[in-house]
Amino acid sequence: QVQLVESGGGLVQAGDSLRLSCVESGLPFSSYAMAWFRQAPGKDREFLAGISLKGDSTYYKGSAKGRFTISRDNAKNTLYLQMNSLKPEDTAVYYCAARTFDYTDHAPSYEFWGQGTQVTVSS
Repeated sequence: QVQLVESGGGLVQAGDSLRLSCVESGLPFSSYAMAWFRQAPGKDREFLAGISLKGDSTYYKGSAKGRFTISRDNAKNTLYLQMNSLKPEDTAVYYCAARTFDYTDHAPSYEFWGQGTQVTVSS
């Protein structure tokens, strides 16, 4: 059974940092490209960052550029998202996702998803 479990969300103040984690089980983790998405109430799911199988290639889009860093530890089957200088508009549920081959910003292309972790940033 494949499981992606996110953690690390919470309530923080503007300007704070958070590190999200996503632990995978049931898959050969190093065979899957990974990504982080988020979804705010009333909005579409938004791609933030993707990382290649070995972690040697990353891609950021939109809000994540310059403030967020995606990384992975294949020995621990864990994906990370370091988020700095958080803003109230970063408030959303954050999801990790896995797909074979390479990352993409196209959410429907991902085969496996976590349940999400809530991040709330107060002003």
